[in-house]
Amino acid sequence: MHASIKTLSALAMFSMLFATSGCSTPPQNLDLSLDKSTEGGRYRIAVISPTPAPAVNQLHTWKVKLATLGGKPVKGAQFAVGGGMPQHGHGYPTQPRVTREIEDGTYLLEGMKFSMSGWWELKLGIRAEPGPDQVTFNIVIDPKSQRQ
Repeated sequence: MHASIKTLSALAMFSMLFATSGCSTPPQNLDLSLDKSTEGGRYRIAVISPTPAPAVNQLHTWKVKLATLGGKPVKGAQFAVGGGMPQHGHGYPTQPRVTREIEDGTYLLEGMKFSMSGWWELKLGIRAEPGPDQVTFNIVIDPKSQRQ
């Protein structure tokens, strides 16, 4: 009986490790483009990180560039910001938001923070002329880039 408890305990630990290791691997063929058309095709939008490899547990300010499909900057847009880690089921540890337009069609996205490495989604809802639209960006924070 004692050996079977140890065996069950070892199997449970192995299952837990196996299940969580699969969670941290992003899906293959994940679109990592940070410049794309919105889902409804109304806008071209890009998000620009302050560094090539954003650090974990640090606040970041990103830029959002919004334009028509023809390339004309979109002024006066409003944004809803969401997202998080789809494989872990949690959002951002902060409440990122677009705070202001710094030039025609370029906005500041403040309060970005990644609490761990892995696959993150950044979801932006857009309200501007010619109408509402949305986009999802996939961002992978690589643990190798976090070494100091």
